[in-house]
Amino acid sequence: MHLLHRVFADVQLMLRRPPRLQYAALCYRFLPGHTLEILLITSRDTGRWVIPKGWPMKGRRAHEVAAREAFEEAGVRGTCQRAALGYYVYRKRLDTGVRISCRVQIHAIEVSRLVRNFPEKDERKLAWFDYREAARRVAEPSLRQQILRFARSSFR
Repeated sequence: MHLLHRVFADVQLMLRRPPRLQYAALCYRFLPGHTLEILLITSRDTGRWVIPKGWPMKGRRAHEVAAREAFEEAGVRGTCQRAALGYYVYRKRLDTGVRISCRVQIHAIEVSRLVRNFPEKDERKLAWFDYREAARRVAEPSLRQQILRFARSSFR
């Protein structure tokens, strides 16, 4: 049995693909008194708190994809930073049930307004959270770290 487990583990390693890349938007605003808030949305499948993200799009740069996903998933309009602020990783479950590793490049968007009607309005909930609470609510430890790192850099 031990040999069978080793063979199975070796086959999994050989078939493992490198992480797939996605682009995400860390949507934020400052309230009076310099309170930093982060916009989180619920995922469509599990309802957990996440940030808007999506797959690369032909003919669009990373920050453009992040801004588009923020609009489609949360109705966000604002200024998107071209430079990535960081990355996080998570395991995505595909429709087939297979789980893949995804590396997500994050772009910060300072939200100027939220529109009432956007493509995924009826599929998600949106909520603003103090950055500490947003970090607590997301499931991915590396996303939590990126939120806290962004907050520290915002107050310098």
